[in-house]
This record gives sequence, structure tokens and C-alpha cells, in this order.
Amino acid sequence: PRDYCVTAKRFIGDAAGRVAALETVRIEWVRDNGRFATKEVAGSETTIPATLVLLAMGFLGPEKGGMLDQLGVTLDARGNVATDPVTGMTNVPGVFAAGDMRRGQSLVVWAIAEGRDAARRADRYLRTKA
Repeated sequence: PRDYCVTAKRFIGDAAGRVAALETVRIEWVRDNGRFATKEVAGSETTIPATLVLLAMGFLGPEKGGMLDQLGVTLDARGNVATDPVTGMTNVPGVFAAGDMRRGQSLVVWAIAEGRDAARRADRYLRTKA
């Protein structure tokens, strides 16, 4: 079930460096100098066992500048990374994009599906280069 007004405090890893749990705390919204801010609810800390953590947060588009500009990756009219619809590759050979970076803000399940598909396409591409 969904749980609202909870924030992650830290990820807890196992000896192999994989996520093992998530430490959370409940929050409440309070006014602070006329603005809303979050305040932790004392005593509400919880540790949740986990093998996978998906972060779903606001997305305003791929970060402009940096790596995309350095590589010369083309953006589409909406400011997302442009990809070939068949290969999933950008205009830069060997560079693939998926999820929100490619399609824009959407559901995390789309990002998961596109990430898996991009991994398969990248694997196929790399096998042809070997």
C-alpha cells in the first residue's frame, strides 16, 4: 500500500553493498516564515527491509549542459533526449536513453520497462561491436 508523509533518511546496505533496508521517518507539513516545510515526527522512525528501492520524484527534464552537451546528444522539441524508435540509441553511437529522460515525466513502471529494453538494445549493440 502507499504511505504518505514519509521520507527516507538513509539506505542500509549489506556486506556486498546491495540495499538491504530503508530507514524512514514520518513527516508533517508546518509553516516556517510563511512557507511550508517538513518536520520529522519524533519517534516515528522505521526500518523497512528492501531488495530494491525505486525513487519516484518530480522530473523537469534531462539536465541541460554537462554530459549531454559534452557528448553532443540531440534533444527533441520537448527537451527530452531524442532516440531512434527502433534501436533506442541517441544520435551518438553507443549512447542509449530510456525512461523519463527519453519520454518525459511518466510512471515509474514505464521507466523500468524502458530501462530493461534499453539494456537489451545496448547488449545487442555491444555484441555486434565485439
